[in-house]
Amino acid sequence: MSVISIILAILVFSLIIIFHEFGHFIVAKANKVGVIEFSLGMGPRIISFASDGNKRHVLFFKSAGYFEEHTEFDERTVYSWKILPFGGSCLMLGEEEDVDDEKSFSKKSVLARMAIIFAGPLFNFILAFVLSLIVIGSIGHDPAVITDVEAGSAAEEGGLKTGDIITGMGSSSIVVNREVSYYTVFNRLDGSKVHFTVDRNGEELGFDIAPKLTKDESGNEKYLFGFYHSAPRQKEGFLSTLKYSAYEVKFWIDTTLKSLWMMVTGRVGADQISGPVGIVKQVGDVVEQSRPEGVTVVTMNLLIFSILITANLGVMNLLPIPALDGGRLLFLIIELIRRKPLPQKVETYFNLGGFAILMALMVFILGNDIMKLF
Repeated sequence: MSVISIILAILVFSLIIIFHEFGHFIVAKANKVGVIEFSLGMGPRIISFASDGNKRHVLFFKSAGYFEEHTEFDERTVYSWKILPFGGSCLMLGEEEDVDDEKSFSKKSVLARMAIIFAGPLFNFILAFVLSLIVIGSIGHDPAVITDVEAGSAAEEGGLKTGDIITGMGSSSIVVNREVSYYTVFNRLDGSKVHFTVDRNGEELGFDIAPKLTKDESGNEKYLFGFYHSAPRQKEGFLSTLKYSAYEVKFWIDTTLKSLWMMVTGRVGADQISGPVGIVKQVGDVVEQSRPEGVTVVTMNLLIFSILITANLGVMNLLPIPALDGGRLLFLIIELIRRKPLPQKVETYFNLGGFAILMALMVFILGNDIMKLF
């Protein structure tokens, strides 16, 4: 794992996390909530920027106690960069306890608090859309074009031809090339017929094709259709670029949800789950594989990878798990329905329990990542 890969991975994480926390920050400010600290990273502070009302101060390696002792920073937001490059926070007044102050998070309406919490994941999706605009605006989108059909294969016998653009498989619409491969990941082929919809020279055609049990290049038996598909990028106009960029975000949200379902149902093993270390390695792989093709290709592949990660983070944060944004939203929804919050003790126990489980899962994933390196 090269130093360049680690630096690029940190930059990718930093961009995604800072944008997530900026969502909380900007909506909190819009609702006149006091933001105590806005930080990138975790652990001890390396550098902090703070105003005392008269001038801005640059402070190095200051603890939380320093700002508590210096009352001139009261009611001012401290901006910090912390030593561990993963994570970040937007610490708001009254976020963890009931504070009797009009700027307290706890004193705002339920809908205002829900908007502040939801803004983090929402900004992840906004970032994914912006990055998609850059990628698709630069190199276009990737329709699923059949580039070759094997002689005697199920695809040939079923009527598929080279040049067909696949627009549907089973009950799933196909817009981008990756969806063809992902269809076979999320839907096990067992020899049953699959309905294909294709665009052939502007004409929509339908075919019902049953995959054949075939030995692959490794000698393993698999059900295969026997065609190859690639992604010849096509650049479109402005409105089409907007449409395909929005679809790119939808694609990764759907993929994340389906992957989570595979984890829950046991179709994905622990050895297939990656955490920060695994993602750093994947960034390294992206860089090394793209490097011979030049800086532009490396940049585009990193942007595509960033779209995947930020959309994934947005979905994961919305899961109704204590200590995540989704868990906090769940409590606020309950409060909205009951017209009063749950007892603080109940929420505290749930959050502590959820945080403990989350930490245990992070340790497990980190260990899993390290084991895979060897």
